[in-house]
Amino acid sequence: MRPHSAASPATSDLSGPSGPARHAGLRARRSARRLVAVLTGALLLAAAPATSAEPAHRGDNSSSWTGTWAAAPTAAPASDTTAFENETIRQTVRTSIGGDRVRIRLSNEFGSGPLVVGEARVARPATGGPSSRIDPRTDRPLTFGGRTAVTVPAGAPLLSDPVALKVPAGTDLVVSIHLPGPTPGSTLHSMALQHNHVAAGNVTGRAVIEPTSTMDRWYFLTGVSVSTARSSSAVVTLGDSITDGADTGVDANHRWPDFLAERLRASAGPDAVGVLNQGISGNRLLHDPNPPAGSDAENFAAYFGQSALRRFDRDVASQPGAEHLVVLLGVNDLGHPGTVAPESERVTAADLIGAHRQIIARAHERGLKAYGGTVLPFKNDTLGFYTPENEAARQALNHWIRTGGEYDAVIDFDRALRDPSDPQRLLARYDSGDHLHPNDAGAEAMARAVPLRLLR
Repeated sequence: MRPHSAASPATSDLSGPSGPARHAGLRARRSARRLVAVLTGALLLAAAPATSAEPAHRGDNSSSWTGTWAAAPTAAPASDTTAFENETIRQTVRTSIGGDRVRIRLSNEFGSGPLVVGEARVARPATGGPSSRIDPRTDRPLTFGGRTAVTVPAGAPLLSDPVALKVPAGTDLVVSIHLPGPTPGSTLHSMALQHNHVAAGNVTGRAVIEPTSTMDRWYFLTGVSVSTARSSSAVVTLGDSITDGADTGVDANHRWPDFLAERLRASAGPDAVGVLNQGISGNRLLHDPNPPAGSDAENFAAYFGQSALRRFDRDVASQPGAEHLVVLLGVNDLGHPGTVAPESERVTAADLIGAHRQIIARAHERGLKAYGGTVLPFKNDTLGFYTPENEAARQALNHWIRTGGEYDAVIDFDRALRDPSDPQRLLARYDSGDHLHPNDAGAEAMARAVPLRLLR
């Protein structure tokens, strides 16, 4: 260490008569400077025009980002050996609102090792032709902290840098990801209801690729957000397969959140309210997947995703621009025990109400409005969910949602889709055939049941 000089503050004589006086003077001058700064700040605030506070989660380098598309990630079961090596995954998503800049979110949250991305690009699709084609005029390279290649640590998500690209509302967007090394398909959304493509090599920038396979899944891609000139917000739809779109048309974008996005664009404009579908087929409020040992469910149950209570912070609270939440959950909590989950996980209506109360409290803690969706009827379903006891629990849960006054509003999906002559059943014209999942017409009826005034 260098020795202190005689003039160094470390060797100044603060114990003599001048030491305390000098410290008192310094304290006085510092206090005066702080007082001037506070008063100056107060005067500046008083002189500034009044503006509404911007939620903390909306800021990004002075830009406002709002989600236009999302998919909740899940793990793959051990039986799923899907892997990629020196291949490009070209995946298509449907925007709910438009913007003039875009960024994507990748996820390696269920990977056991690092996810190596050699290159990633975003583009709009070509007009006409197969969905694997892009419009080269709109092709943009994606970077991550300024780099085109990136490694995503195990268990982590990753946001791209913003890229300038005009993204219209209600249209497709194509994200191409090159995976250079052996890459297990560990983090995915298993029910895309969208044809996506795999091609050999790094062909991320090619307008036309030759797919080696086609899949109905999204791998590693969990979010797209846009930046707009005007203020916008997003509604998150937290649910199970009914929200995920089970039994609606592939490549049709006929999930009920898709129909809701159409209604909002027609009512509020193309860049006003984003709709983020966070439904997972088989999802439950209270339990993670837990298939009985030796059952067929062991081959697929991991796709059901973590419980809604467990995934809330990632799939709801962290969504850019989120201001509203629609919750439609509970049917799998009732139906899974004894079918694809052990009997020990059977729940009561009181258990479900307690879980919904947690969702409400956590939403309100983050400034979100929470809307409760009543659980649809499922009498005589082909999955073995219906019993008189489960029906009684559904009725008790729906009664609490309607009358408890704890949700900010109620969206009565049950009333919109049930058969008036037998309210425990889905109306035939809305029934996909399994007496539990709505068809395309049923999904549209669900979207019509949402009062748009809640989201504007």
